[in-house]
Amino acid sequence: MKIKSEAFQVKEGEKVNLKKWPTLVKPAYKSRHEYEKLLADQVAELSQLQQLQYASNRYAVLLIFQAMDAAGKDGAIKHVMSGINPQGCQVFSFQHPSAEELDHDFLWRTTQALPERGRIGIFNRSYYEEVLIVRVHPEILRAQQLPDDLQDGKTIWQERYRSIMGLENHLYHNGTRIIKFFLHLSEEEQRKRFLARIDEPEKNWKFSAADIEERKFWPQYMQAYEACLSATSSKIAPWYVVPADDKENARLIISRIVLDTFSSLNMRYPETDAKRRQELQSIREQLMKEAPDSH
Repeated sequence: MKIKSEAFQVKEGEKVNLKKWPTLVKPAYKSRHEYEKLLADQVAELSQLQQLQYASNRYAVLLIFQAMDAAGKDGAIKHVMSGINPQGCQVFSFQHPSAEELDHDFLWRTTQALPERGRIGIFNRSYYEEVLIVRVHPEILRAQQLPDDLQDGKTIWQERYRSIMGLENHLYHNGTRIIKFFLHLSEEEQRKRFLARIDEPEKNWKFSAADIEERKFWPQYMQAYEACLSATSSKIAPWYVVPADDKENARLIISRIVLDTFSSLNMRYPETDAKRRQELQSIREQLMKEAPDSH
């Protein structure tokens, strides 16, 4: 299967029903060997494009990963970004907010972690948690100490969607390109992965009692994701629903989407003008004079 990025993109204004979006599609590889080669080729291409991004210093790229537990966010980040120069890539994972973060607006803590031009920023969870887990667990919203009149459940989520869209529009017009991934995992596949985390000792550390508690809220999370994806996917900051039951195929899809986005940026290396060429030629001549005597 040839991967086409647009096949996974949520169109602006589209009403998302996740039951109609597959969690498993025909893989783009026929064997483990082919998967590894395809991924290595795409990672190498991405590494070259990131070097160009760094040199041109015009765009920042922000990758946002959201998913249910065990969907493979960590693995996707690890494998897809494995060939990137660490100096050109920043990864941030957002868990429960601190007391200081709760005393600021809900976008404050992630805004501080935005990538600068020339770099890739990766958010493992993001400000979207504020319209996902907070929506499923209203007690978290109450802990945010907002004025009572701003906690109206009928309006707050639309207000937060507008705030998010405003931020993403602002970032776009200041050179940041945003790619948002929802790793779409089936409830049955999550069950299997949880069992593997229990049965395989080297994976025990990945599992906690909180994971199984959150699983009980699966329907509520699906509703929250559907509302979020429908309200916040745009032409300038699209959501991609990535089938996640096959981890390897998900990684290939993600890397292809990232590559397609990079390729659309029309980046180029800084041009060398006449003055700069003359300066470089002068430095070259100096270095040549330092060459050891061949005799």
